Amino acid sequence: MTLFANAIRKSADDALALLPNQTASGVAQTGSASKYLQQLCKHWSHKAEASFDAHQGSVSFADGYRVSMTADDIHLNIQAETGHRGDITKWKDVIESHLIRFAFREDFKIKWAD
Repeated sequence: MTLFANAIRKSADDALALLPNQTASGVAQTGSASKYLQQLCKHWSHKAEASFDAHQGSVSFADGYRVSMTADDIHLNIQAETGHRGDITKWKDVIESHLIRFAFREDFKIKWAD
């Protein structure tokens, strides 16, 4: 019975691995784009692999979730990715809620592409 259960689990995992990663892109209009980028990367750097400077950054988690950002004078561009079993809607909410916490005396809103 254990061998059968393990074979079914392996088959299911192999099939799920064929599913594509989910991605979403968004942009926030803000004069503090670089600050948001750096704050989010610093905030998650103890939980994941993070690299960043004033104009670009990324955070990659072991479970396949990733966020990449670029900043210019008036925009924060965001690329969100999940692994093949990820929930992109929930991941977008997590990213946005964390960035809102850092709001630099402004209303912060990400416009996600459909």
